[in-house]
Amino acid sequence: MTLFLLTGIMILTYAMLVCHRIPALIQNFRLQSLFLFLVTLDFAVRQKEAGVFVVAGLLLLVKVILIPSFLNHLVKKIRVDERLGLFLNPLLSLIAALFLTWGAAVFCAWLVSDSPAVVFAAFVVSITVVLVGFFIMVFRMKALTQIVGLLVMENGIFLLASSIAGGMPFFVEIVIAFDVFVCAIITGIFMYRINKVFTHIEVHRLTDLKG
Repeated sequence: MTLFLLTGIMILTYAMLVCHRIPALIQNFRLQSLFLFLVTLDFAVRQKEAGVFVVAGLLLLVKVILIPSFLNHLVKKIRVDERLGLFLNPLLSLIAALFLTWGAAVFCAWLVSDSPAVVFAAFVVSITVVLVGFFIMVFRMKALTQIVGLLVMENGIFLLASSIAGGMPFFVEIVIAFDVFVCAIITGIFMYRINKVFTHIEVHRLTDLKG
């Protein structure tokens, strides 16, 4: 079951790199977060820890429902061009992601070579998700996609922490979930103000304001 869910997370991570439009990117992030929720729920059921059930509920509420809905509302509100704006086309992005996965697998083989297959797979997937999230932040032009990239990285960090320690402490997870949600809202408001003043939110054009 866990391997199936981890495979789903990996597939959706790759799917983010072949998207051409912002709503599709947000939808893939929502589905990735849903699979992460299911992984956490599976862990909670097996460990029978009430705190982990609450963390799973927070994941569902914040990452699957609230943040994607807020981002979709933001796209409509600022009437941004839905095309992502690509520094690197989807095919090359996917090839780069496969190399990142290979690098993650080599690193994990050295780090946790004697661990069970599920733990090894969780490590590889989590590191790949973090790297792909960073990749999205660097190689996509729209500022909105950088929010998604940051959220994807946080998903990977959460999964990595769960793989290492069997889940973060309960209150730490609450704080992280709240911080991520507030960060998304503040960044969205900031982008809305930029869009009203400068009529665009493309990162490479905003650099012209420097100096």
